[in-house]
Amino acid sequence: MDVRPIRTERDYRAMLATVSRLIDMDPDPNSPEGERLEVLGLLVESYEGKRYAIAAPSPIQAIKFRMEQGGMTVADMRPYIGPPNRVYEVLNGTRPLSLAMIRRLRTLGISAEVLIGNLGATHG
Repeated sequence: MDVRPIRTERDYRAMLATVSRLIDMDPDPNSPEGERLEVLGLLVESYEGKRYAIAAPSPIQAIKFRMEQGGMTVADMRPYIGPPNRVYEVLNGTRPLSLAMIRRLRTLGISAEVLIGNLGATHG
């Protein structure tokens, strides 16, 4: 199997073309083509992770996104953050999230890593 690292955008495009051809073949995972597809897929994934990394959202962005996705209002956030004035303070970045808020917000499916990421930061 002739495998080389992806170092340039040109290498990346060529690798994607090869991976695409292999996917179209739908090889058995244990066949030489299937193993090649797995290895090349890992190389592509690694390159994309380094080259096209997406920064995690701020805690405030994550909360606002979850509210939007769930059709939630400020009033709906009471169980997670507290009374409306506190919700507005958090969403405006004038009040940091407390550990208790973070624990409750996790139940909405927002990762602790995102919520804790900038613990104490007041900008969103």
